[in-house]
Amino acid sequence: MQYKNSHKMKNIIIVLSLILFGLHIQAQSFDKDLASFKKSIEQEKNGEYSSAVSTLKKTYQENSYEYNMRLGWLDYLAGQYTESSTYYHKAIILMPLSIEARFGLIYPQLALGKTTQAIETYKEILKISPNDTQANYRLGLIYYQQAKYKEAEIRLKKVINLYPFDYDTVILLAWNSLQMGKTNEAKVLFQKALLYRPTDESATEGLRQVN
Repeated sequence: MQYKNSHKMKNIIIVLSLILFGLHIQAQSFDKDLASFKKSIEQEKNGEYSSAVSTLKKTYQENSYEYNMRLGWLDYLAGQYTESSTYYHKAIILMPLSIEARFGLIYPQLALGKTTQAIETYKEILKISPNDTQANYRLGLIYYQQAKYKEAEIRLKKVINLYPFDYDTVILLAWNSLQMGKTNEAKVLFQKALLYRPTDESATEGLRQVN
């Protein structure tokens, strides 16, 4: 009986030792991660984007959402758009419902001229969060630039219903309405924009064209 108790005690001691060793290793790993992130942030502030990327890559962990997000941003700042996209994609795989990773991905997509892909990424965001105002507005802006005024109207009106006195949305929807031939609606919106910015040149020009 004494032997069995002694054996059990040894097993418990071994398990505790392994746990403590694991915690020690984990603490060491976090210290390295923290030091890398801190240094990369300082380098970013100094505009040393490539150096910041190199710093993080020394301790990079592929299964870390935070590492992939940070490298995606830094590579974008460094002009390495393809690499930036790769890291953002990895972040999305790790956190499939992440909206922030998708917003990050759109930066290198647009920088690479991949507007169609950016549109699809915005649509993915809106599947997760249909009323996301930033995604709706930006998608509406792209559609307006592409002269897809009906599609733009749908997105912009989603935003205007949530933020009726937001200047950026009001003025864009005003011009979009004018392009669609909805002059009465455009006039009301241009006037609303002037209430927000009484000397606004865009709204003043819009009203001149309406009249």
